[in-house]
Order: sequence, then C-alpha cells, then structure tokens
Amino acid sequence: MTTDTVTVKHTWRQEGTIMVRDDERIDDLQRNHYGIIQRKGAFCFGMDAVLLSGFAVVKKGERVLDLGTGTGIIPILLTAKTEGRHFTGLEIQEESADMARRSVTYNHLEDKVDIVTGDIAEASSLFALASFDVVTTNPPYMNESHGLKNPEDAKAIARHEVKCTLEDVVREGTRVLRPGGRFYMVHRPRRLIEIITTMKHHGLEPKRMKMVHPYGDREANMVLIEAVRGGGPLLKMEAPVIVFDQNGEYSQEIRTTYGY
Repeated sequence: MTTDTVTVKHTWRQEGTIMVRDDERIDDLQRNHYGIIQRKGAFCFGMDAVLLSGFAVVKKGERVLDLGTGTGIIPILLTAKTEGRHFTGLEIQEESADMARRSVTYNHLEDKVDIVTGDIAEASSLFALASFDVVTTNPPYMNESHGLKNPEDAKAIARHEVKCTLEDVVREGTRVLRPGGRFYMVHRPRRLIEIITTMKHHGLEPKRMKMVHPYGDREANMVLIEAVRGGGPLLKMEAPVIVFDQNGEYSQEIRTTYGY
C-alpha cells in the first residue's frame, strides 16, 4: 500500500501593495505603522529580536547587515528606531526571505532595506569585506541538534545550529564588518564563555553586555552583547533588563525604552 503525497494549495489575498497567503497574517509592530508578515506554524519573532533592535546602536548614515534575518524583523525595526542609511537582511530559507521581502514592500521600505537569500557561512563571499558599519544577529541558540525529527523544518533551522554555527556567525560577521565597526548579538547566557572566546578569536572585543531576566526574581535567559572589531579590552556590564513586572505585564523599561 502506498501513501500519496498531499499537496496543499493555498489561496492569496491582496493587502495594500502585496499578496498574502491564507495561512499568513500581518502583525502590527507598533512602530511607524509598520507591519510584518508571519506564518502559522513557522518561526515567528520574539522578544529577543525586539530587545536586540533596541540595544543595537546605529548612527546616522551607517550601513547595517542582519545575519539570519528570518522574516526581516530586525532591519524593519531598525529603520523605525535609527537613522541608519541602509539595512540588509541575509536569510538562508527562501520562504522566510520571501515573507521578509513582501514585508519590506508592505512598509514601503524598498529604498532602505534589501533582503538577500544566502548562507551565513558564506556571507564574506556574498558581500564585500569590511563593507558594513554594524552587524546584528539573533542566531540559533541551541547546538544540540541531534534527535531532531526534521532538521530541515523552518523552526528547527531557526532554533538549532543546523545551517550555521556560532563560529560561522562570528567569523563571517567580523569579515564583513569594517575595523572599528560594531557587532550586536542576542544569545543565551549559558553559552557566554563560548561566545566571548569565539569573538576574541576572530578579533571582536566585547564592549557592552546586558542580561535579560523574564522577571526580577528569575535568572537571566538572554544576554545582549556589543563587540567592536579591533576594540580594546574594556567591558561595561550594563543594568539588566526585566521584561515583566510582578503583575505579569511588560515592565516600564520594555514599554518606554524598547517601545512595546
């Protein structure tokens, strides 16, 4: 007995200047009236991306590359929060890259944001060396990819080091970053020693760090890091971010500093 493969046919609807699939939605980013396309069952952006876009410093006229951009959340938020000149998102999954491009069009950001389909591990061959002022990344956190039922699943690729490793992200990010340029990453505190060691190996010097706690009495579950290519060895540990207050609502800092 054989099992036939069922092909799901999707319908499309018009939303402004773009087409949106029947299993997609446009979420309000609460910034500049921007929206972002996300898909049911696919990996959706979380607080880590919002925090990284608030932690990263992008100065007027700077060029920014976001490694592993997913559906383009970080470049789109950074256009709203900064005066950067141009933003590029690199994403290996074509479906995510397609959603990102349509979100760019939906928000009329075609002149400011480019989405490139490609492998983080090959970023330095896709872009000119030392061509960006800032690199941002919200990479896969988990390196224990064994036992995954489907390593090609979009969520697995976003969460596990299936397509790229921490080494790939740091190495390639450094290569495309100009000397003195800034590298911003959000990751898990349990891998902090590995992160710092890898950064220093590739000539990135951690300069600022901020721990993120879900509640004031809980241990940190995220860490935000700024590193400088060729910087001196001086690290500033900033006050931590507390995401939720005692009532389970977003804290005052999240609402004001991060605009959520």
